[in-house]
Amino acid sequence: MTTAMMTDTRAGAALAGIDWLFLGAGLAATAILMALVLLDGQPASAALILGGFGLGVVFLKAEFSFTAAWRRFLVRGEAGGLLGGLLIIAVAAVVIVPVAAIFPNFGGAIAPLGPSLVIGAFVFGIGMQLANGCGSGTLYTAGGGSGRMLIALACFIIGSVVGSLHLPAALALGGIDPVIASKYFGPWGGLAVTLASLALAAVLIIAVARWQGASVWPRRGLVIGGALIGLLTIAVFVAGGHPWSVTFGFTVWGAKLASLIGFDVSSAPFWQWAGPKRALADSVLSDTSSLTDFGMIFGAMTAAAASRPFARASWPPLKSLAAAAIGGLLMGWGARLGFGCNIGAFVGGVASGSLHGWVWFGAALGGCLVGIRLRPAFGLSKD
Repeated sequence: MTTAMMTDTRAGAALAGIDWLFLGAGLAATAILMALVLLDGQPASAALILGGFGLGVVFLKAEFSFTAAWRRFLVRGEAGGLLGGLLIIAVAAVVIVPVAAIFPNFGGAIAPLGPSLVIGAFVFGIGMQLANGCGSGTLYTAGGGSGRMLIALACFIIGSVVGSLHLPAALALGGIDPVIASKYFGPWGGLAVTLASLALAAVLIIAVARWQGASVWPRRGLVIGGALIGLLTIAVFVAGGHPWSVTFGFTVWGAKLASLIGFDVSSAPFWQWAGPKRALADSVLSDTSSLTDFGMIFGAMTAAAASRPFARASWPPLKSLAAAAIGGLLMGWGARLGFGCNIGAFVGGVASGSLHGWVWFGAALGGCLVGIRLRPAFGLSKD
């Protein structure tokens, strides 16, 4: 067989592996959303959708998973996945920390330190190991055609609404105001402190990996994926005026759906706060978190359909589906009490120079340890 014939054969096989129906659906849905916001005079919203689309593609193609990376570190001591996550934060922080401190139209992801943060993050950590996905992981795997993660996403949304009803009481338990590096050290000093904290975390993670005799360095695809995700995180920050978040959009969707079926949450304290009240009253296409979420779902769908038949995998056992449902509920509830997920609280928080991001990380790791121990009861492996 000649080289030309071999090339034609490979090209034909690649084309045959494309699921054209879902590829077209993903691209068409993205185009329609972008057209709607552009017709409404919102170019920044179109940029958010496009940024979310890119994030969905990169997460899926790079197989970037916070959940698996944290589990492999806790069980085996492998450092690569965690270091990939720190790379995302370092890239994003270079822009977010100084810009949020200098320009009044931009803000960081900040939150108070207290029981609500710790409890929420800990519960979220349990949920992410049972569901086998975090906020971003649930989005891109559901968008990539996982029926199991569609269940996790539905329950995530339900748990988010319940958490919104409990958050005011959790905040009443007390705490201290946000601690932000740029407030104490200025924009550039705050960036230096943030990058130093990331370097220290990387050194500790590498030391643990070497002590356990585990692999240290992330694979090449994870490094490239982490750098691209970091750059896209910056793009979303510039377009939206604040760091990328995932789970607030879930809460808004759930509250709107609850209202449609007769459960009006608008009088609850959380939904009387300015931001949530406005999001509940306005279209989801005016909510920055929802826009990136939609983009991420359709980006992952498009990337999955471009490389294989879409959503053709068999459904897992009932115990695994139960874990997805329980994990989704726990993540939704925990994300609201903990001010976000791996993205909004950890990546966004640390990349903003906010101490709560590191507190969230520590509490969520503790929850992951519990979740890992619970996984075998649902037919899931510990590693």
